[in-house]
Amino acid sequence: MLSMSQVVKEHTTLTTQERAWLSGLVNEWHLLADVSFSDLILWVPDADDNIFWAAAQVRPKTGPTALEDDVVGDDISYDPEHLVTSAYLAQEICETSDNKLSAGIPVDVLAIPVMREGRCIAVVERHTNQMGVRAPGALEDTYLEVAEILAEMLHHAAFPIEPPSDQTFSPKVGDGLMLLSPLGTINFASPNAVSVYRRLGHDGDVDGEHFRSLTQSLVEGLQDIGQEIGTDLAARRVLEHEVSNARASVRLRIIPLVSKGDNVGTLVLCRDITVLRLQERQLVTKDATIREIHHRVKNNLQTVAALLRLQSRRIHSDEAKGALRDAMSRVSAIAVVHEILSQAFDEEVVFDDVADRILRMVGDVSASSGKVVGRRDGSFGMIPASAATSLALVVTELCQNAIEHGLDSSSGEVMVRPEHRETELVVDVLDAGRGLPDGFDIDESNSLGLSIVRTLLQDMGGSFELSNRPDAQGARARVRVPMTAL
Repeated sequence: MLSMSQVVKEHTTLTTQERAWLSGLVNEWHLLADVSFSDLILWVPDADDNIFWAAAQVRPKTGPTALEDDVVGDDISYDPEHLVTSAYLAQEICETSDNKLSAGIPVDVLAIPVMREGRCIAVVERHTNQMGVRAPGALEDTYLEVAEILAEMLHHAAFPIEPPSDQTFSPKVGDGLMLLSPLGTINFASPNAVSVYRRLGHDGDVDGEHFRSLTQSLVEGLQDIGQEIGTDLAARRVLEHEVSNARASVRLRIIPLVSKGDNVGTLVLCRDITVLRLQERQLVTKDATIREIHHRVKNNLQTVAALLRLQSRRIHSDEAKGALRDAMSRVSAIAVVHEILSQAFDEEVVFDDVADRILRMVGDVSASSGKVVGRRDGSFGMIPASAATSLALVVTELCQNAIEHGLDSSSGEVMVRPEHRETELVVDVLDAGRGLPDGFDIDESNSLGLSIVRTLLQDMGGSFELSNRPDAQGARARVRVPMTAL
């Protein structure tokens, strides 16, 4: 199925500003679809204005659809009798009420030419399923009243109104709707809107109440809400507020209605977001708890590393000292990951920070004489927290191995070179030491560190190889981790 941007780009001569305006319309036209109980199709003129292309389509959430099929990408070609063509040429709203049949369903059709700066840039075709027409009542009559005003505003490019709504948080028609008089009195409130204000603590009817005064009486400290007659209405700007008290949290979207340049009222959409805000607070609490857990784990691991360091000073055996030193490096590497996780809410780690800390730490711990400089060339990028600990241990073991065996625990440089390829992360750990002896076979090695590396990489679906550097003196440990593990 074609996208709106594809249709507009391939078939029209609309300017960049006109395309952006139509995108804004499509972001907001769910409002018109819902209050009119109708499907909407956006038709844009071809370079040949005898042809029109369907660029976007929306169905109502308040009633049955009139169009079973998606029509985006379809065209109307050289059909002067078509309602879209008539509206485009006449530059006036055209309507048919002969209950035209669509898939056996009687449908009323309205075509609204969108006039912008004296030019028709599109036609919005409105299809209303007459088979599923709701029983007339105050709600249906108010919805249709609003629909007619919005249709006229659309005709004169006064709808949509800025700023745009947030598709996630902004209230929709079904959440709750109120229609205000030009003076701000509530002429109608849908049952859902009444329920929203009951949640805020209002016990009586809302019809006949002054909207701003009513809302301010329910929310302590609320200084300004609703349209400022001289400013916001003249600019035709929407206000969106979130109001809260001890009982509830409510999101309000306040939309000025304009007819022939005059203010004819205000549409208020309201949504009870009490549960949403409660869930957000619970998530913040959980995030804070998780961060505190990471912080405490880090502190405990650092304590363990310190105890291992103290123990190593009391031992005279070089082999035992080496084992404690290796264990201290492994514990410290895990602590680094937990420290970084404790500083962020994300489920991913900026692994460059982890690698740089490991390089400093391993150099200080492993070099018994001289000075080792650890350097990173390239970026690991973001690594999931679930894989960060394993990767940190792998890098620690390989750096430690390079210092102890490649550099013989003396001065030198160890470089870590990460590289993202299409399907895998490749990490090279390079030293400038004496290199591997002739006939070296990694499978015959009894090194605990290399055994840890192999085990961790097998769990991640990765691989590991150790060889002499092809470009210089020294050894190269190469790790491959599939992107699916990251």
